[in-house]
Amino acid sequence: MANHFRLLLIITLLFIIVFSTISSPSNGSPLSSSSSSVLSKRLPRFPRHTFKNPTRIQRFRGDGSGYKYETKFFSQQLDHFSFADLPKFSQRYLINSDHWLGASALGPIFLYCGNEGDIEWFATNSGFLWEIAPKFGALLVFPEHRYYGESMPYGSREEAYKNATTLSYLTTEQALADFAVFVTDLKRNLSAEACPVVLFGGSYGGMLAAWMRLKYPHIAIGALASSAPILQFEDIVPPETFYDIVSNDFMRESSSCFNTIKNSWDAIIAEGQKENGLQQLAKTFHFCRVLNSTDDLSDWLDSAYSYLAMVNYPYPANFMMPLPGHPIKEVCRKIDGASSDASILDRIFAGISVYYNYTGDVDCFELDDDPHGLDGWNWQACTEMVMPMSSSEENSMFPAYAFNYSSYKDECWNTFRVNPRPRWVTTELGGHDIETTLKSFGSNIIFSNGLLDPWSGGSVLKNLSNTIVALVTQEGGHHLDLRPSTPEDPKWLVEQREAEIRLIQGWIRTYRLEKEAQFSLLKRSW
Repeated sequence: MANHFRLLLIITLLFIIVFSTISSPSNGSPLSSSSSSVLSKRLPRFPRHTFKNPTRIQRFRGDGSGYKYETKFFSQQLDHFSFADLPKFSQRYLINSDHWLGASALGPIFLYCGNEGDIEWFATNSGFLWEIAPKFGALLVFPEHRYYGESMPYGSREEAYKNATTLSYLTTEQALADFAVFVTDLKRNLSAEACPVVLFGGSYGGMLAAWMRLKYPHIAIGALASSAPILQFEDIVPPETFYDIVSNDFMRESSSCFNTIKNSWDAIIAEGQKENGLQQLAKTFHFCRVLNSTDDLSDWLDSAYSYLAMVNYPYPANFMMPLPGHPIKEVCRKIDGASSDASILDRIFAGISVYYNYTGDVDCFELDDDPHGLDGWNWQACTEMVMPMSSSEENSMFPAYAFNYSSYKDECWNTFRVNPRPRWVTTELGGHDIETTLKSFGSNIIFSNGLLDPWSGGSVLKNLSNTIVALVTQEGGHHLDLRPSTPEDPKWLVEQREAEIRLIQGWIRTYRLEKEAQFSLLKRSW
């Protein structure tokens, strides 16, 4: 059973590189598949995606029927916080200036904080930015997060992921500094030093957007942080919050569906203990090979249920997998609607097929073919991004377990030869007593969340001041507001986006008025 998430923020069908080439600094040998598998059960996961199935990717096109951008590269420091003579690396970014008003008109710059994956995917799935750019006359830029996509230090993924020494520059602090240096240089090159910058991000990218606004307030005038669990650390929120929300998403659809899933874990173990039980489980769930253990199956199911809760959107979407609208409702319909003589495991397979095989194209499932990737997030989760999670006996449909930091630490050491720093994020970026902190020192941040998203439990869900605003929707999923609009958008989603637009307009209007006042004062002094 997966104790924790394999965590992106992305945010989805993007190029994420499997971690099988990482080696430890102690012996230089590649990370074994068994140690990677064990570690992945302990780590939080944001949505992950890969380009393995290109037919699922909505690619950008230059013919006017899709989003258009230029792909460029920026020479970036490997370590922003020392003066060591280290090699630089090329940070990829996407840029679109079709609607930009220009520097003289103080045209805004909308910067998406790249997540833990290929930046093209995030640009594709951030239709909200593309749709509002004409309204604001905005320049769009999507800088890629270091160590992901094509933004690889040391010249290649193999070298960048070689060991703990080469991976040591994969941190949130370095990534935030990348964005700050990048946009400062971009503005200088465009003679646009006075143009306001607004940050956007979803999931981990949303965390980065909020943190960047707090850490570099002179760089950006505001941030939209969608589904950003900046409180999912230490003892700030109860560790069972995530799994309780996932479970409640299923309970609200069907109590019998919830109970079938809750009872299935024991049924899986019981079947696996029988003679040829693992072979029978592989047959029941249509795997391409025999299971090594029942944990393999439990982890596969756990991931699907968790992702379903994240992307429980009100209309069909392709974010994680091709899925129908309200996919949890469809899963429970399959589980509850199975024939009376169907076993509990047959019911589970019927339901889970909605997630893994809604199109019906898959003949058998490859457990080792993780469509959502692991990549650098395992390293990040073993260093800074320690998000304790557990499963409660009372409210969860998952097997009960408690977060065990000692075990977590041991697995990180065995995999990377590195010890986590569970208190570093809150020391560096805050989190405890967030209401007092943000009310006193923060401004112009929108925290948007849908309560169906299990990550909402670790985010800011109430207004903290006139300018630290929480937009919360009862039916929203994982950063749904950043996705492209559709004719099927419910009224509450349309209203949420309209509120975000009004707030951003207010930030820019205030900024321009202050600039005009400064200019008038300077002019009078002449």
